[in-house]
Amino acid sequence: MTKSAAALYLIPTGLGNDDLINVLSPQVIEHVNKITHFIAENEKTARRFIKQVAPNKSQAKLNFKVLNKFTDPLDIPYFLEACLSGEPMGLMSEAGCPGVADPGAQIVKLAHQKNIQVIPLVGPSSILLAMMASGLNGQNFAFNGYLPIDKGEKKSGDKALRKTFF
Repeated sequence: MTKSAAALYLIPTGLGNDDLINVLSPQVIEHVNKITHFIAENEKTARRFIKQVAPNKSQAKLNFKVLNKFTDPLDIPYFLEACLSGEPMGLMSEAGCPGVADPGAQIVKLAHQKNIQVIPLVGPSSILLAMMASGLNGQNFAFNGYLPIDKGEKKSGDKALRKTFF
């Protein structure tokens, strides 16, 4: 198996309890098998995802950079060093699609600034799945971000959205 080209691959992850082999394209699984450097919000769930889609991949050889609300902003400029050295890197999100309402967007922006090729791979997107299931006309819609997890913040966020749209 040959290595993927040096680029930042945006790797979609699962959104539920689906068997990922049935949801993800063979191209995603092929790239996960070839990449050893990853950026993820949570290393434990990223490793679980990789183990599910690439069961024969050596977990000991994987390298992770963790990007979440606890990441020191001064560390982020160094996250793409492996890619700059010619190694392919994978960016994964806890929300299915990296870079969409996701901290990975800053890594994608950084990759563009450093002239690193960014390659989005096809997979589940919670935004598009919600639009598809809504019965609404998807020709023109707006995404205003996800509601907060905290109950109080979620309630006020919901109230603000209702005021805006209704």
